[in-house]
Order: sequence, then C-alpha cells, then structure tokens
Amino acid sequence: MRVGFIQNNPVFANIESNLSRVEALLTRERADLVVLPELFSTGYLFLNHKEALTLGEPIPEGSTTQSLIRAAKQHQTAIVAGIAERDGEKTYNSAVIIGSGGYLGKYRKIHLFDTEKNCFDPGDLPLNVFKIGSVRIGVMICFDWRFPETARTLALAGADLIAHPSNLVLPHCPQAMITRCLENRVFAITANRTGVEERVHGHPLHFIGQSQVVDPDGNVLYRASESDEEVRVVEIDINRARDKSINSKNDLFEDRRHDLYSL
Repeated sequence: MRVGFIQNNPVFANIESNLSRVEALLTRERADLVVLPELFSTGYLFLNHKEALTLGEPIPEGSTTQSLIRAAKQHQTAIVAGIAERDGEKTYNSAVIIGSGGYLGKYRKIHLFDTEKNCFDPGDLPLNVFKIGSVRIGVMICFDWRFPETARTLALAGADLIAHPSNLVLPHCPQAMITRCLENRVFAITANRTGVEERVHGHPLHFIGQSQVVDPDGNVLYRASESDEEVRVVEIDINRARDKSINSKNDLFEDRRHDLYSL
C-alpha cells in the first residue's frame, strides 16, 4: 500500500486558494491514501465561535468535501482531511474520510486544544475505524495524540493505520507518535502544516511541520522539514500492523491485564 501526506501552508480564510493548492500537490505522487492537515483549507487560528461558524461547511454537502470527493475519484486514492464543520449552530474541528468511490464518514476532534475551546464544540462521535479496501483506518486529530487512550481505542477497534491530521505547535508530538505506534503496533501518518498565523497582533502561532509516517516498530519511514510544503508517499506492508506479537511468548493485546486495570 502506498500512503503519504501533504504538508501545506494555508492562508487563513482563503479556502478556494488553499484547496486549489492542495489539489495541485495531489498530482505529484500516486498513492492509495493521502492524509491532509487539520483545518487544511481554512487555516487554524479562529478568533471565536462566530468566525468558525462562518467559515465552516456542512459535511459532506459542503464545497470542500465535494471537491475532495472529486479529487479522490480522479486520482483513485483515499483522502483523510481536516476541515471546519458547521452543523446547525454548532461547529466542529472535523476530519472527512473519503475513498476512491466517495464519502465514507467523518470524525470530530474530541480533545480541543487551548483557544479551540472558544471556537468549536467538543467532538461527539465515537472513535470509528473505516474500511478503505481491505485496510482499516482510524482517525484522530492533532491534540488527540496527547491522550494515549485515543490511539489505543482505535487499535483495539482494529485499526491497521492511524491517520492524524494536525496543526502542531508543541514540539513533542513527532516523537510521541513513535510511542503510540509502539504501544499499539500500528502505522501512523501525521500530516502537519507549516508557517505562522498572527490573527492578534503580537501573538503569532508557529507551526512545526515535521509531518511523518511511522511504522509499527516505531521507525520513522519519513519525516518532513519544519518549514517547507511537501508531498511524500512511502510503501508499507499493512500486514505488519496485524501481528501484535513482540516475541514468541508476548502478544501486545493478549497480555493486557484487564483484571488489574482500573479504567
């Protein structure tokens, strides 16, 4: 399976231009699955709920999702992309999951970071696993990485690979995702953005780039730069994520001690 990411640098609120740029980047590499960053088409730094409501779109009827559906069909690829969702008077930091045949579903970010709490409603959908061909894809968004229960829930639900649209500003995530893969023996694709947003003078937000693909043994198959827009695709053997054995006597899931865990 050929999987990868697009690392972009969107201009805030310039949805049409940001989408066109990503559609052009999609033509650079052939892939079975491409992950795009969190809020890839709007930019990140919303000032309030009203602004998120204005720039948000319904899923899947909105123009951004519909454009991605057309692009997925044209390139015969699957896409996971983070967008701002409007649902009535509610707004969500969401991801759409699209197969080469069309829309598959969505995920709403459950762990909101910092000022996101002023703009978005907390996610209210379960951590689902989506089938793309024979591969099982779990989805989480950015700050979800800080809670190991997120990746563990997806892995226990059968995810072979975790798609992780992100707008990372904290420095720890690229290394932490290595641990998430080791903990669960899954692949993970973190698609981050680059650049700076300064919606309030004197308070810039710097994004760290470093999108990456990590394998079930914690090997970083590729890590992008901190500053450049990039497209990268690598080939993986998804069957490696279905073998949870560590050695001849230890299985990562079978050895879990449910009788002693307090959760």
